[in-house]
Amino acid sequence: MTITNAEYVNFFRHSSPYINAHRGATFVLTLSGDTLADSNFDNIIHDIALLNSLGVRLVLVFGARPQIEQRVSDRGISCQFHNGLRLTSKEVLDSVKDAVGNLRIRVESLLSMGLANSPMHGARIRVVSGNFVTAKPLGVVDGIDFQQTGEVRRIDHEAISQLLDDGYVVLLSCLGSSPTGEVFNLPVEQVSTQTAISLKAEKLMLFSPNEGLCNPQGELQRQMRIPQAQTLQETLTGSEQRLLQAAINACSHGVTRSHIISHRSDGALLQELFTRDGAGTLVTKEGYEATRQATIHDVVGILELILPLEEQGVLVRRSRKQLENEIDLFTVVERDGMIIGCASLHPFTDARCAELACVAIHPEYRKDNRGDLLLENAEEFARNQGIERLFVLTTRTAHWFVERGFRETSVEQLPESKQEFYNLQRGSKVFEKHL
Repeated sequence: MTITNAEYVNFFRHSSPYINAHRGATFVLTLSGDTLADSNFDNIIHDIALLNSLGVRLVLVFGARPQIEQRVSDRGISCQFHNGLRLTSKEVLDSVKDAVGNLRIRVESLLSMGLANSPMHGARIRVVSGNFVTAKPLGVVDGIDFQQTGEVRRIDHEAISQLLDDGYVVLLSCLGSSPTGEVFNLPVEQVSTQTAISLKAEKLMLFSPNEGLCNPQGELQRQMRIPQAQTLQETLTGSEQRLLQAAINACSHGVTRSHIISHRSDGALLQELFTRDGAGTLVTKEGYEATRQATIHDVVGILELILPLEEQGVLVRRSRKQLENEIDLFTVVERDGMIIGCASLHPFTDARCAELACVAIHPEYRKDNRGDLLLENAEEFARNQGIERLFVLTTRTAHWFVERGFRETSVEQLPESKQEFYNLQRGSKVFEKHL
């Protein structure tokens, strides 16, 4: 796809808040064996180099499931699974170490590229790996001995943090060592999750063959809070279930956000991190989008939202000073730091009514019933204040209000104090709704 210079400049300008927000943040990237085997992996490496150049502290955790499977098959070794985990005998462990060692060398070599006229030119990425993951045996589960399959016992987060502070990219694998000198095969999702939790990382990134996670109806789930994610998890199987479990575990233990994105889609990592709507599935503990009471810090965002509607004559012009004075009357919809919706409720206590004004939704977000949500919040607040009737003055959006139970009335039905300021030249129609 070819973009124009204007489109590129527009994207770059809109990405600047994310560049500033991500600088100095810690991201843990989970690179499955399928991710490393995909033809798009070289592009992912280029994007990782870009993140490093922007000051993001990066930990890369890689797995090797398909590569291990290939080596086990080539050697004619029988391999069993239970609950999605490989039973790792000492014979299988040799294949695991062989696969992991080869992949580690490959990843390090790709991060060392610096050919002229390539995205990696001048990158000079310093990569370090080591014995940062302490493991213990999984033991006997359901009467089955998992042998050299283990689980994470401890992450040396202090050493990793020091390396990140010094500008290194830290590379971890799905292998861990025990204090007795044994080596254990670990689930890559568990290593990355425990690493993100131990480092108090801002983000855990998980790569998937698919764009993100879909509900049973096949609809992509752009963002979910933990309860929604737990419900969806019950409908998933295999790798998707493991990825979502990792995302839930991370967010439940302090990681701000977990992202599940495609390793097949070129640029998905950058799109997820530097655009407001992302490119996959986001899991958070707190809401990614929230409807809340406005504060003085929202004035600029509200002004930017309503200015185009004021210029079109849909809304009455409001000065910054007026908005600052009336900010306590506003409710806003905030999406990842951007005000995408607002409404204000002006009570007339003596008449037991209130004016619903300045209802606006950003053009890119006028679906998913955000306007209805603002109206419901306004009606609930009004009822709690003993208000019996809402009214609106509108020139262009009459049908929207009629469809939601408002009926046309006359100017004479407005409170007297409002009638005094009615703009005859504007000629707004009056609609009311009894609560």
